[in-house]
Amino acid sequence: MIFKSYILEENFKSLDDLKIVLFYGENQGLKKEFKEKLKLKNKDNEILNLFQDEVITNQDILVNEITNKSLFNEKKIIFINEATDKILPLIENTIDNIDNEKIFIFSDILDKKSKLRNYLEKSAICGVTACYQDNEITIRKIISRKLNGFLGLTPQIINFIIQNTELDRNKVNNEIEKITSFFKNKKIEPDKIDSLLNIKSNNDFNLLRDVALNGNKIKTNRLLADTVFEAENNIFYLNSINQRINRLSELEDLKKQESNIESLVSSLKPPIFWKDKSTIIEQSKKWNREKIQATLKKTYSAELEIKSNSSIRKDLLIKNLIIDLCTTANSA
Repeated sequence: MIFKSYILEENFKSLDDLKIVLFYGENQGLKKEFKEKLKLKNKDNEILNLFQDEVITNQDILVNEITNKSLFNEKKIIFINEATDKILPLIENTIDNIDNEKIFIFSDILDKKSKLRNYLEKSAICGVTACYQDNEITIRKIISRKLNGFLGLTPQIINFIIQNTELDRNKVNNEIEKITSFFKNKKIEPDKIDSLLNIKSNNDFNLLRDVALNGNKIKTNRLLADTVFEAENNIFYLNSINQRINRLSELEDLKKQESNIESLVSSLKPPIFWKDKSTIIEQSKKWNREKIQATLKKTYSAELEIKSNSSIRKDLLIKNLIIDLCTTANSA
């Protein structure tokens, strides 16, 4: 059975009689929200958080958790993360044994040929929800809904949040949390919102990122000296780079079907802000598939270093990555 994500955002009741539910797609923020709502809904039940790799490595885990009934909780809720088609045989072998248990599966993008997706879509006792990327309209609605009742919420502030988060729901929720925590009297003060949301520093970094991706050595060096790197924003900086690299990757894929780069940029979903269109067009001339893949590996390695090595100078790591972007952009 297929369920629309916007319906589930309002109410999970339609999932009550299902044994297994799959949430798939590129919208990590929406999937995170679904997971948090499911945890809250089932706070009085036993909740297990598993990953596909550990379930496949030890296939008895899932079977044992299903067959061993809880002595203290009426239901058992099992989350399986980072799932792919590889887990389907285990699901098929387990589904008939599910009684009071529920399995919620979280996956990245699954195409129409996905065996896991097709199996659960056709089942009357299973559900599937696609979590597509948000667009400006949905993000605007989220901000307005979550900040409903706050005095001083203007269209300009909403636009600031949208531009600052690049339509990433996780970032939007983080910024909304900052606002609700800081303005406890529910009165937003415009003169404080800029510093609270780090809008200037984030926009400064995006400018640095863009000139580096354009291969402009002079501007990159100047901005490296002028840009303030906030310690708590290291992951934001990496995400900002990854998002732009992934956009360039999407353009590379579309070039096989269409040669007009302006038309391709206009067709991207979620849409590119009008002020960024000329920038990404110029960047696409510098970046090919090989450069993109090599850079994504480097940003992944940088993220691992930031998260696992507390002694490393994270600002230097980000700066070195920026320099590498500029060098790669100019390479043959």
